[in-house]
Amino acid sequence: QVQLVESGGGLVQAGGSLRLSCAVSRGTFSTYAMGWFRQAPGKEREFVAVISRTSTLTDYPDFVKGRFTISRDSAKNTMYLQMNSLKPEDTGLYYCAATAGLGLYRRANGYNYWGQGTQVTVSS
Repeated sequence: QVQLVESGGGLVQAGGSLRLSCAVSRGTFSTYAMGWFRQAPGKEREFVAVISRTSTLTDYPDFVKGRFTISRDSAKNTMYLQMNSLKPEDTGLYYCAATAGLGLYRRANGYNYWGQGTQVTVSS
């Protein structure tokens, strides 16, 4: 069973930066496209970013474009999310996910494996 463990969350002031990490174990990292999602209290889980198996393709929703960057390091079996210019509305529990599917999915149900999440809180 593939395991995903997120880290790097925390409390940051608006305008600040954080880098999230997602370590993947018990699976072949290179066979999965990887994504990030977030969920704020009382809201549905929403798509944040996705990266293809070979890092050649990425996709972001408009509300993070230009501020967030997804990347992956195959040597470390780890995916990252660099978040800059953070806003209070970026607050939420951030999850990483892995998919064995062939596409770059924006839908949560396109992913096979999930981490437990790391909390990001942005103060105003």
